[in-house]
Amino acid sequence: MEYRYMGKTGLQLSLLSFGSWVTFHKQFEDNTADTLMGMAYDAGINFFDNAEAYAGGESELMMGRVLKQKNWERSSYVVSSKAFFGLRGKDNKPNQHGLSRKHLFEACHDALKRLQLDYLDLFYCHRPDPNVPIEEVVWTMHNLIQQGKVLYWGTSQWSAAEIMEAHKVAQQYRLVGPTVEQPQYNMFERFKMEQDYLPVFRSVGLGTTIWSPLATGFLTGKYLNEIPEGSRLSMDTFKWLRERWLQEGKIEKLKQLVKLADELGVSMASLAIAWTIKNPHVTTAILGASKKEQLTENLKALDALKVLTPEVMERIEGILLNKPALDLN
Repeated sequence: MEYRYMGKTGLQLSLLSFGSWVTFHKQFEDNTADTLMGMAYDAGINFFDNAEAYAGGESELMMGRVLKQKNWERSSYVVSSKAFFGLRGKDNKPNQHGLSRKHLFEACHDALKRLQLDYLDLFYCHRPDPNVPIEEVVWTMHNLIQQGKVLYWGTSQWSAAEIMEAHKVAQQYRLVGPTVEQPQYNMFERFKMEQDYLPVFRSVGLGTTIWSPLATGFLTGKYLNEIPEGSRLSMDTFKWLRERWLQEGKIEKLKQLVKLADELGVSMASLAIAWTIKNPHVTTAILGASKKEQLTENLKALDALKVLTPEVMERIEGILLNKPALDLN
């Protein structure tokens, strides 16, 4: 397994990592989680991603039980949580969501309890909150770091302007600023990583823990002919994902990509993940497998990197035709 430094920090994350967004609790139980996390760890994965909102906290509870059972050396792995959405969705009461000092403080403590950990390696603001002053957010995260409950803090789905505003506040008050962002990045979702964040990479540095490198499974190719029963896109909860990805134009491009993957002798899934981690600004890409076979196949992305020559990358660009235009002014 290859490891990369997380932006301008001393923390190293495995190039591939393991997350639990749409799988833990909703699609399987503890024994499967134990198996998959064990496979990931044995393959060299050292980063396990989670959030308060995943399955209403049940995902963190499950991961916590597995980590307790595994009893790995705490120094050998990295765990994250995120706060913003709260546990109850539409049933949240005031102060049970967002980025207020109260919610971030309580969300951090609750995550530690659910995960059965003494500290979080990474703690993210899961979305920007226009209702909370950025000074309050930065001060709260700084205080959690000072208290030893969090080692690094970051953002998820923030814009470059919002991230830089947080850094401006941190510099003004000599606080710890955000060091990592968790954006969506894949062959069909490229703007933030390839255009918006470029000034941040250059000026203050930024680690990135990528979610959905497979576009929630679309880039595996398994949805080209039908929606398999039991898959996430078959669930009513993820109707919005069906509408987002199962579009005629994207399907036609995916068919061409599948042909290219076959020609190269790799799976479509491993090709898509390899394309994502080929970007040097990517610290790690989070895998979300629900079966051993899926995880085994996704781990082959490290081998698929070898076939991504400049010529192959150009062929992929010729299919996608969606590379963000750089503003050189």
